[in-house]
Amino acid sequence: MQWMLAGLGNPGQEYTGSRHNVGRDFLHALANDLPGKPKILDLDVYMNHSGGPIKKAVPSPKAAERLVVVHDDLDLPLGSVKLSFGSGSGGHRGVESIIKALKTRDFVRVRVGICPTTPGGKLKKPDAKKVVDFVLGQFKPAERDKLKKVKKTVKEALALLLADGLAPAMTATNTR
Repeated sequence: MQWMLAGLGNPGQEYTGSRHNVGRDFLHALANDLPGKPKILDLDVYMNHSGGPIKKAVPSPKAAERLVVVHDDLDLPLGSVKLSFGSGSGGHRGVESIIKALKTRDFVRVRVGICPTTPGGKLKKPDAKKVVDFVLGQFKPAERDKLKKVKKTVKEALALLLADGLAPAMTATNTR
């Protein structure tokens, strides 16, 4: 069965380049450079409604095991990338929408960290009232420099996943 890739984000130019659109933006940039000709699911809906169009493309829970969702993650520091399979949403509403629509957690997630850190490396999350503005905001110039390296890591993770499978991709990516 063919791999299916979805990058979460919101449609529209005003969201391009925002922290919340990092999954969508990365996948659009990398789609033509990935091996194995995966099916790219172009979601033209707001992130929190991603489950509907993904459900149309994923016919069964078994098929969901070949789904890869690339998305932002406020629980990871900017510059980090983690692969996971079968995990919960972690409060990410786009991922929650997918889990609810597919009735399974058994799909691959490429989690791209967007959280700033203190000089000591601790996460510096925005206050709860400011989270929406933060994730919908644009990356700062210094953060954009980090994103170039992150995009390369995401590309390598996806290429390894598509060529060799989940276990080798998780080992290589999650131990960086």
